[in-house]
Amino acid sequence: METIRRYCLALDLRDDPQLIAEYETYHRAVWPEILESITSSGITTLEIYRAGNRMFMIMEVDNTFSFERKGAMDAANPKVQEWEELMWKYQQAIPVAKPGEKWVLMDKIFTL
Repeated sequence: METIRRYCLALDLRDDPQLIAEYETYHRAVWPEILESITSSGITTLEIYRAGNRMFMIMEVDNTFSFERKGAMDAANPKVQEWEELMWKYQQAIPVAKPGEKWVLMDKIFTL
């Protein structure tokens, strides 16, 4: 039986309206190779929300997903590396991020 897991992550955008608009434009037409890298890693649903320059990502994943596997797949994919380098122009780490960390996994503190 397959268990669906959900992860929530946070990241900031640079606080510049023009850069935020450009970032959103890229996300209205995400490169096909990036979409393939997401779905082939076991991510079944991925949503990004924005409030000001703070972003929240919600991922639902299947049993094949792990952050280690996704990281290895991304490191071996030149198109994903190109996308990530391009996106870093718009992104900045949140204050609690470790050095080199982009999206930070959030702790669930309440469920109803």
